[in-house]
Amino acid sequence: MYKERNMEVEEKTFNIGEIKRSYPDEWILLGNPDIDEKNQMILSGIVLYHSPDKKEVCYLGKTLTSEYEKTALFFNRVTPQKKKYYCKPILPC
Repeated sequence: MYKERNMEVEEKTFNIGEIKRSYPDEWILLGNPDIDEKNQMILSGIVLYHSPDKKEVCYLGKTLTSEYEKTALFFNRVTPQKKKYYCKPILPC
């Protein structure tokens, strides 16, 4: 059903900038995330699993979460660059 991946987790904490650069447009499961409670933003964490498929992350990543006090799951959307549209004025006949 889901493709097998290496299920070993590297116990290294990455900041959110490194995580977002490494896994664009993917669901990311973090262990022991450092969260700014005031702004409700993730600052860093240990990447347990990542995939574009949310169900895969939840299904295969579930076995990796038991060792961690807290976990977080989020989608890293890469926003497209703003497009500029030019309108050509229509002149009356």
